[in-house]
Amino acid sequence: MNKHTEEWIKQAEYDMDVAEFLFKGAKYSYTVFMCHLSIEKALKGLYVQILSEEPPKIHNLVYFVEKLTLNPADDLLNFLVILNRMNIATRYPDELEKMLKEYNKDKTKKLLIKSKETLEWIKTQLQMQSDS
Repeated sequence: MNKHTEEWIKQAEYDMDVAEFLFKGAKYSYTVFMCHLSIEKALKGLYVQILSEEPPKIHNLVYFVEKLTLNPADDLLNFLVILNRMNIATRYPDELEKMLKEYNKDKTKKLLIKSKETLEWIKTQLQMQSDS
């Protein structure tokens, strides 16, 4: 794994730790935001590893999956689509109270768990790239 990829992954792992910390503090909308940021950085690390170029400064997770011709399981791809939508809502909220109601503890916990699984899947993809 090259140095730039390692840095992206280190930051992705750090952001996932921050997401967990925010979840424990009941800051659910920010937990969602940090989950998205973590997955985005991990995908950008994979982008650097596979394409040997700096990733574009965009936030669309599905774009990276398509650009890298990854083939995640349907449930994982569906999750990335959902996380993409949630990122827009947390990045550009229309109404704070509405957003706080939408991102409750149970929903956010499930999202955090799935985000951790997704991060591990991306790291597996990186390992496969390194082995080939």
